[in-house]
Amino acid sequence: MQGEEIIRLERLTKWYEDGHTVLDHINLSIRRNEFLTLLGPSGCGKTTTLRLIAGFEQPSEGRILFDGQDISHTPPYRRRINTVFQKHALFPHMNVFENVAFGLTVKKLPKDEIEERVEKMLALVNLDGYGKRPVDSLSGGQQQRVAIARALVNEPEVLLLDEPLSALDLKLRRDMQVELKRIQQRVGSTFIYVTHDQEEALTMSNTIVVMNEGRIQQTGRPEDIYNEPKNPFVADFIGESNILPGHMIRDGLVHFANHDFPCVDKGLGVDIAVDVVVRPEDVAIVGAEQGMIRGTVESVTFMGVHYEMRIVGEDGFLWLVQSTAMTPEGTTVGMDIGPNEIHVMKKEGC
Repeated sequence: MQGEEIIRLERLTKWYEDGHTVLDHINLSIRRNEFLTLLGPSGCGKTTTLRLIAGFEQPSEGRILFDGQDISHTPPYRRRINTVFQKHALFPHMNVFENVAFGLTVKKLPKDEIEERVEKMLALVNLDGYGKRPVDSLSGGQQQRVAIARALVNEPEVLLLDEPLSALDLKLRRDMQVELKRIQQRVGSTFIYVTHDQEEALTMSNTIVVMNEGRIQQTGRPEDIYNEPKNPFVADFIGESNILPGHMIRDGLVHFANHDFPCVDKGLGVDIAVDVVVRPEDVAIVGAEQGMIRGTVESVTFMGVHYEMRIVGEDGFLWLVQSTAMTPEGTTVGMDIGPNEIHVMKKEGC
């Protein structure tokens, strides 16, 4: 059942002979049956974390616990974990059925059991009837489904996925995001997913772990990561953000953009420097004389479901604003921001 811990990383650290530290004492609890995503820019340590969990690399310090047992130095084949890589690594000389059945064949399971499990798995990934097809006749998305079926047919308790959708085109990638979430819910395994794509993380995950420079910046539900970022890095990396220097006057009142704004943040302190985050979709454009802030529209870009406008405020700050209504370039506008749309963070190091 979800909520029960299956994997724990304790002060997990990895460095190489050149002295470069890739992971710096990270601690993480992963629950059974959850879809957890490691999210961050290239080089942040997310793939190294995945490889350590899989057993392809050994930690320099710290431990990896699986159901309470230390598996830090257990060989990959003895871990109840399977991996799906960015490159499908399918066997070109085998058909779809043979690829999916490979692990079961190595285990020398009875033929009828192999057939039953493979057919069940092909149906799960919407490839029912594809068993006799050559893998090189399939589309990229279909090949990825074969790779997932091959990993899941062995009934791992944990499935690791290392940017498996990055080679697909945008529409197919979005379709596969939905498919992966559906599959995870059906099989009930724990999925640990690596990506640098924030949309993938927000779409599929129960839990997102944001990483940067070998450290965990924030862990939480997608809604919390997006709405309550803990620092400017998370705010900037997850979605678009306006991040401004500010001053917390007292609980419920913050100063930024040359104005005092009511807010809902409390407990940060009195008369302290802060950073203020306002999402572009949370800025309301009003008449120039009605807004709390005035500015001039510098550019307008049509994004399909909304317009994205860059507005230069009176203090020189360049605002990013998203709205379903277009305001022409050169127009002087007012901008309103409600208390619930303002997120205040302590400045790092303060």
